[in-house]
Amino acid sequence: MREITVDLGPRSYPIYIGSNLLYSSELYKKLAGSAELMVVTDSNVGNLYLGGVLDALSDFKVKSHVIPAGEVYKTLDSMNQIINSLLSNRYGRSSCLIALGGGVVGDLTGFTAACYQRGIRFLQLPTTLLAQVDSSVGGKTAVNHAMGKNMIGAFHQPGGVISDISVLQTLPEREFNSGLAEVIKYGLIRDQEFYEWLESNIDNLAVKKAGPLGYAIERSCLNKAAVVSKDEKETGLRAILNLGHTFGHAIETGLDYQLWLHGEAVGLGMLMAAHMSMLMGWIPGSTLDRIKSLIQRAGLPVYLPEQLRNVNLRELMSVDKKASHGRLQLILLKEIGDVVITADYDESVLQETIRFFTSLRT
Repeated sequence: MREITVDLGPRSYPIYIGSNLLYSSELYKKLAGSAELMVVTDSNVGNLYLGGVLDALSDFKVKSHVIPAGEVYKTLDSMNQIINSLLSNRYGRSSCLIALGGGVVGDLTGFTAACYQRGIRFLQLPTTLLAQVDSSVGGKTAVNHAMGKNMIGAFHQPGGVISDISVLQTLPEREFNSGLAEVIKYGLIRDQEFYEWLESNIDNLAVKKAGPLGYAIERSCLNKAAVVSKDEKETGLRAILNLGHTFGHAIETGLDYQLWLHGEAVGLGMLMAAHMSMLMGWIPGSTLDRIKSLIQRAGLPVYLPEQLRNVNLRELMSVDKKASHGRLQLILLKEIGDVVITADYDESVLQETIRFFTSLRT
C-alpha cells in the first residue's frame, strides 16, 4: 500500500493506494473515527461493492443512499435527496459521508458534505480511474447546471481517500480509457518524464497491468497533491489542472452531459488546446503529433461527434469559471511538461481551432 499526503496544514489528509483496500475495516476506523456514516453510491457501483463496504463498516452506525448512475444525475435535486436521507435519519454535524463511486458520486457527495449543517466530514472511495487520479483529490465539489458543468459547488477537502486498484479490473474499457485522459494530463502540464514513460507504457496500462497501473495512479496523485498544496482554491497555479477542460466542458454541455464521458471530452479538449498552441507558434507540429498519437493509443476520440458539428462551441466556452472580466482564460502548451494560463491570445486563432475540429471527419 502506498500513502501520499495532501499537505494543507490542518486540512491535510492521506491518499491510500493499493489492492484490496475497499473492505479494510481498519482504514475506515482510522479515517472515520466514531462518526455516524452514510455511504452514497450509484446504482451501478452499488450493485458491485455496496454490500461489502457495509459489511466492513459493521462496527459503525451506517446507512446508505443510492442514486441513479450517470452525469445527468449530478444535480441539486440529487443533492436534496441525500440531505433528506440525512435529516430523516437524524444525522448531526459529527456525521460523515462516504462517496463510493466515480467522479459524479464524489463531486455530489462532497458538495452535500460541504453544505449540510454548514459542513461535515466526508471520505472518498473512488471506483474509477478518473476519480482515483483526479476528482477524488483536491477538494473540488460541485453539481451541474443546465447552462454549464460544475457551476454550483464549493472547495471542501475530504478526510481521506482510499483508492483500491483492484476495483479497476471490473471497470468497462471505455470508462477506464476516460480516466487515462487525466493521467496523460499530468504529463502534459508539469511532468515531461512521466509523459515519456506513458508513451512507453500506455499499452500495459490499457490491459490494466498492476505494476504500471499502480505507478501511474501514484505519479498522478503526487502531481496533483503538489499543485493543490501550493494553491488550494485555484487562485493561480491550480488552474493548470484544467488543461483541456474549457474545451471539454463545452463539449459535455453541448451534448447535455450524455453520449460522451468526461475523460473523452477532456482528451479531445487537450488535443484542441495543443492544436491552438501550435497555431500560435508555441509548439511544433511534431509535438502535436505526439500528443494526438498518445490520446489515440489511450482509446480516446480525436474527432468531435456529429451532434456538435453545428453547435456554437465558442459560445458554450464563454460560460466557464475561468473567464475573467469577460475574457476567457485558456491553459495552453509551451512544450510537453510546461503550460501557461493565459488570456493573451488572438481570438481568431481560437476560432480557427474550433473550425478545424468541427470540420474534421473520421
